[in-house]
Amino acid sequence: MDKSVTMNLRVNPQVKQQAESVLKQLGVPMATAIDAYLRQISLTGGIPFPIALPKAPSEINADNMTNEQLCAAIAAGYEEMEQGKVQDAGEAFMAFRELHK
Repeated sequence: MDKSVTMNLRVNPQVKQQAESVLKQLGVPMATAIDAYLRQISLTGGIPFPIALPKAPSEINADNMTNEQLCAAIAAGYEEMEQGKVQDAGEAFMAFRELHK
């Protein structure tokens, strides 16, 4: 049997809790998941999955808009804000994430 090493990691408590919840449902201990992740790094020579920023839907991606479309979207958003149609940013991002799973 291989010797083991103890690792001390600092992670966001919410991220850890969410990961533990998923791993518990899978029946996989956290140590086993981390060991598998480290083995995959060794086998692939890098992070074993793509790391990228999420892509914005085309209808709200400013890079795909004309100046007129962008100005209209900004004006519409400003008007909604003036009318009090606002939402907490954290809640909005969580709702967006749930819709695009």
